[in-house]
Amino acid sequence: MTPFAYSKPSSIEQALQLAGPTARFIAGGTNLLDLMKENVARPERIIDITGLPLREITATADGGLLIGALVSNADLAWHPAIERDYPLLVQAVLAGASPQLRNMASTGGNLLQRTRCHYFYDSTTPCNKREPGTGCPARTGLNRNHAILGASLECVAVHPSDLCVALAALEARVHVRGRGGERQIAFADFHVLPDHHPQRDNCLEDDELITAIELPRPRFSRHAHYLKIRDRASYAFALVSVAAALELDGERIGAIRVALGGVAHKPWRASAAEQMLNGQPLTQAALTNAAAAALRDARPLADNRFKVQLAQRAIVRAVNQAAGRAGGVA
Repeated sequence: MTPFAYSKPSSIEQALQLAGPTARFIAGGTNLLDLMKENVARPERIIDITGLPLREITATADGGLLIGALVSNADLAWHPAIERDYPLLVQAVLAGASPQLRNMASTGGNLLQRTRCHYFYDSTTPCNKREPGTGCPARTGLNRNHAILGASLECVAVHPSDLCVALAALEARVHVRGRGGERQIAFADFHVLPDHHPQRDNCLEDDELITAIELPRPRFSRHAHYLKIRDRASYAFALVSVAAALELDGERIGAIRVALGGVAHKPWRASAAEQMLNGQPLTQAALTNAAAAALRDARPLADNRFKVQLAQRAIVRAVNQAAGRAGGVA
């Protein structure tokens, strides 16, 4: 770990004045500290934001919720309004990490998690995400856990968050503040694909701070399910995960949202599947065809070809379980 300066501002304005390309905000520190210990992140200044007034969950004018960036993952999962109106978020949060980490990890920080690609974490190997232009050994190396959608020649890492997959399905918005003012970012636009800039995970500027995540008016409180498929039952990142939420009109799908985790550099909305299923009867054949469409553009690597069929079957199962159908196996 390299030396760094430490600051703990008492206001958002003070925090923003300290921000810059060589500084990092820290809240729970459940990811950043690991990166610093491994010499992957080398910030010159750490800005401790735990004293800022960003811990509230409040109602919005249109019936949604505004979640402060410093709300812990544990407090988010057990908040009465979240449990009642957004069960998909509860399931996703409780599927991730451990109780100890959920007590520390912040909601805003969850959005900023960096990939768990072993090449990224190993500072003795080249990595375009860590040092652009050095190469991506995962493309020809060990790539069982890597991306099958939206990857590039520069990077095939996947985003590790469970919460973010659910937020993508719910079409949340991210509130950020920088020295130039405030803005809101649609969740689909917050995280970015690697393309030719693999070092970038999101669209934040160096002086911007996440202040809150906004949830729209609840629509999917009755029919939602988060399915996480992993190598062991706890404390493991997803090989494939699916956040499924739908409205039912009898046996017909009135509206549906499906997002995938563990398959891309960002939470991946299965838009093709949604379009095929909207307004259609909820049949096994319709689900199977829609799941195949969702993975039509998959480009698997040598070790992760299994993810294509696994993701297809996971979509079918997650939607069935969201609809209350027992088993839900494709």
